[in-house]
Amino acid sequence: MTTLPAVELTVYPYECDAAGHLNEASFLTVFERARWDALARGPGMDIFRRHGVWPAVRRATVDYRAAVYPGDVLRIETQVLARGTTSLTLRQTATRPADDTLVAEAEIVFVMTDRVGRPAPMSDELAQLFGPRTGSAARELQRVSVPGVELAVDVRGDGLPVLFVHGFPLDRTMWRHQIAGLSRCRRIAPDLRGAGASSVPADGYAIAHYADDLVALLDALGVRQAVACGLSMGGYIVLELVRRHADRLKAVVLADTKAEADSPEARRGRDELASVAARDGAGAVADRLLPRLLSPATHAAQPEVVRQVREMIERQPVPGIVGALAALRDRPDSTPTLGAVRVPTLVLVGGDDAITPPATAAAMAAGITGAQYVVIPAAGHLAPLEQPLAVARALGDFVGSLG
Repeated sequence: MTTLPAVELTVYPYECDAAGHLNEASFLTVFERARWDALARGPGMDIFRRHGVWPAVRRATVDYRAAVYPGDVLRIETQVLARGTTSLTLRQTATRPADDTLVAEAEIVFVMTDRVGRPAPMSDELAQLFGPRTGSAARELQRVSVPGVELAVDVRGDGLPVLFVHGFPLDRTMWRHQIAGLSRCRRIAPDLRGAGASSVPADGYAIAHYADDLVALLDALGVRQAVACGLSMGGYIVLELVRRHADRLKAVVLADTKAEADSPEARRGRDELASVAARDGAGAVADRLLPRLLSPATHAAQPEVVRQVREMIERQPVPGIVGALAALRDRPDSTPTLGAVRVPTLVLVGGDDAITPPATAAAMAAGITGAQYVVIPAAGHLAPLEQPLAVARALGDFVGSLG
């Protein structure tokens, strides 16, 4: 991940509201001041003017953590979460060094525009400054051999291990915002067999095989217990871990998923989609799934997320898609498993999820003793991508409570 130089700024009285602390607009001003200060220390504040473009803000979200007052010194860190040909997503965090408190974080999406406001590609210098495009070899992956397959896995940091299990038909990059946010944990994000950069076996696709792959991966990494965090199909796999490998779980996060097996109609739908994939490729699968994967708000206001999801689906190997559909079709009913969960559990769902709606998630949470239940507003089935800060905060608060 590309990181701009960290800067320390003093909060001035004129930046605060009538109550004497920073509000949302003021935080955005402070974050902007930090960005320009960071550029001044590196390539220069005139870097955009030199290349005839301007970084126009398309979307900005600020998440509050603690109050800030005049005279406070804040350390602002800026990270590049994603870079496209014309777009850029930054994550900025504000920490008060005096008491080591994270006071706010923001996620800001920019589009480079030319002098008449049209999207413009980044120059070579800007591309070098902000790092490789998302989806390129931005960081080297580990490759771990487990029985029958070689898994590509992104492993970062130290601390409590958190295992991220992606959904269908996606890969580990769907968790990139949360991986960036949990900086005090050891984040383990594999591509499942047949997905992303992992190898693509001809057979062996079953929820039980996915779960066994993950346990073998933990063994290879020397991890005894982990927080298992799964979305959709990843949630089915986490519930399989509860059945088969409960002793390897420190805690469980079930995101946009459900416990029930497929109905006969749903099983027929899996077979039909597998035929579409085999005949017309991954792009046709994206065409079928995208309308329901994301919330209407995301389709309307976040075209970069729609594009990222489409690109993610389109790069998945067709044999892996077909194999995953068979695994989904044949998965067992996990409803009886809910009562067997004996570790702290977070159930998380997008408020606009049309595939596993909030009512389904609430019923699942009710079946797990002591489970926490969180609804993410303005998110569909892919809440970690649609509302990354809200999901990162819920996940961070949950993991932080584990001690």
